[in-house]
Amino acid sequence: MKFKRMAAISIDPRLKLQMPKSHLQCASTAEEIEGLIRVYADGHVERPPIIPNVPCSTTASNKGVSAKDVLIDNFTNTWARIYIANSQRKLPLLVYFHGGGFCVGSAAWSCYHEFLLDLASKAKCAILSINYRLSPENRLPAAYEDGFNALMWLKQQAISEPNEHKWWLGNCNPSNLFLAGDSAGANIAYNIATRPGLNEPATLKPLTLKGVILIQPFFGGESRTKSEKLAAQPSTSALTLATADTYWRLSLPPGASRDHPWSNPLVNGGTKLRDTKLPPSMVCISELDILVDRNLEFCAAMAAAGKKVERVIFKGVGHGFQILNKDQISAIRTQEMMVSIQNFIHQVVKIY
Repeated sequence: MKFKRMAAISIDPRLKLQMPKSHLQCASTAEEIEGLIRVYADGHVERPPIIPNVPCSTTASNKGVSAKDVLIDNFTNTWARIYIANSQRKLPLLVYFHGGGFCVGSAAWSCYHEFLLDLASKAKCAILSINYRLSPENRLPAAYEDGFNALMWLKQQAISEPNEHKWWLGNCNPSNLFLAGDSAGANIAYNIATRPGLNEPATLKPLTLKGVILIQPFFGGESRTKSEKLAAQPSTSALTLATADTYWRLSLPPGASRDHPWSNPLVNGGTKLRDTKLPPSMVCISELDILVDRNLEFCAAMAAAGKKVERVIFKGVGHGFQILNKDQISAIRTQEMMVSIQNFIHQVVKIY
């Protein structure tokens, strides 16, 4: 399926001579994360293609998984890559949001394609990987709205069961729905799950939200945690404190601080957390992540608010290891993560 080119632009460094002169020689850079994103003072955005996009068919059949891209919203260009594991029974359905600080990333990135292919195969589930609008061209809450609208689209498909989607809908159990994501994607999953009224039966029916899976959730705050100030990170870690701060400046509403509720779910004593219905949740935490303390505080606040939360800590790895790193320890921990996710999904499904 062909999708319209979004306002966000990825530039091949070899093509710089073809760019407007103002951006090469005259325009000043307002924000930059080296190798990932450069934002000019005039609003122009460049995203070097540091990670290749791959078609949905890449290696899918070798994993016993069918994959296809579907358009969700033509106006916002929101689309999803669907993964369906071969199975004789109805599969739980995972709606997944990729990471990237709200500013970079794609459901077509090779690293996400490989990770979700493996997850669908090993956890025996169906996955809708959502490609949402990016900041700073579309600041928050655009990504949250795209995620919620994707759920409403999914609801409509489950009701109408159109022929074009029977190949995957017919293999799913819409009453076993999970929201999931990593890093900024986990933040999106959480903020959608806590959206007022989302957990009321009529909102999603015939879908039923059974659980939330947050992998290294990207939260922030004005007050620094110990791990944000002192954590010794592996060189391959995908997140530094300076990078995190830049992502927040580019994605939050102009003038907002890191204590905005979208960034800091524990602001004001976590009143939103206490007052919100939430299904059982699992939080995957990396021991060497700068977010480790913030993620642990979040889990403690969830438990104190009476929410069912399971935390899993992965030793010896940093932020985004399961997506970006290929070393032996990361490969081992990635398999452990997939087993943990599989166990959580199937335990929750059995409870209900």
